Amino acid sequence: MSISKNPWVETPLIESTTLSKAAGCRIFLKLDNLQLSGSFKARGIGHLMQTSLTNSSHPTSVHFYSSSGGNAGLAAVHSAVKLGRPCTVVVPLTTKPMMMAKMQAAGASEVLQHGASWQEADDYLRGTVIKTAEAGGEECVYVPPFDHPTIWTGHSSLIDEISAQLSAITGEKDAKPEVLACSVGGGGLFNGIMEGVERHSWTETQVLAVETKGADSLAESVRVGEHITLPAITSQATTLGAKKVAARTFELAMSSKQVKTLVLSDEEAMMGAWRLAEDERLLVELSCSVTVALCYGDRLKKALGREVSKDDKAVIVVCGGSNVTIDMVSQWKKDSAHIDAEPSQEEKATVSSANLM
Repeated sequence: MSISKNPWVETPLIESTTLSKAAGCRIFLKLDNLQLSGSFKARGIGHLMQTSLTNSSHPTSVHFYSSSGGNAGLAAVHSAVKLGRPCTVVVPLTTKPMMMAKMQAAGASEVLQHGASWQEADDYLRGTVIKTAEAGGEECVYVPPFDHPTIWTGHSSLIDEISAQLSAITGEKDAKPEVLACSVGGGGLFNGIMEGVERHSWTETQVLAVETKGADSLAESVRVGEHITLPAITSQATTLGAKKVAARTFELAMSSKQVKTLVLSDEEAMMGAWRLAEDERLLVELSCSVTVALCYGDRLKKALGREVSKDDKAVIVVCGGSNVTIDMVSQWKKDSAHIDAEPSQEEKATVSSANLM
């Protein structure tokens, strides 16, 4: 069966004047928060589902099954609807009603709750729900949230888009960023980015893999030189909450000289969220805003271990996420009021100039 329509869309790359002034270099935002599901997950998961359907001998019998209570589950539902097939999601008991409602509104066939953790929900999905459906004659396709090579290849399309868009914006043939920053949870996005970076021969691009403290399974693994499992997730950025990253993620972080792991606090992620909302009118989760936080308070310079040039091009992947509301961002602003309370002189000048217009 040939599937011509992609379950994801090409998203804009914009140069942010405000964030560029704050960071001291050219900041480009890759707006994957504009995917229909609200996050980058639509790329990789959509690609996996599209590929599975294309390769199926009985595509009209295919039923997709996801066990994510977050953005991966929502992406699976949106992709299934776009592909014209049903999707059932099993979520843990910790999943917020808001996310379950979004899945149901997006067109999920069924949203079931089971288990205290994602692992328990996943075990129930694969051990009970899928086996029961298969016994009834369905062709079941399991959709993992991040740890699958086909998902990574789907995410690598992000680099294909950035390559073309950056050249169009700058007027430079084969333009390449000096810096590319992304958030890391289980590692699917990071793996896809590294696949794309290699395909485009961006050998000089520094890749910053950003996590929050308490969800920093990659950074801790790199620090000790061993692929470890965190005892628990203590960060409020729960969608970064993989206690153990994919094996490929650890391998890439350990072997590539281009990669640097970074860990910021929840409060810094909160600051990034409200600053992005006010500076660019974009609403994102803490799992995304922790990377945006690099643009403020000299964090990018500190992360790189060098001064940044006004001509340096830094791409921030705005990976999005649907677990966010205006009220949440308002509270985050209060909770992070002590972070970078005093704006830089450049930012003050920008505000003053804007007030004169």
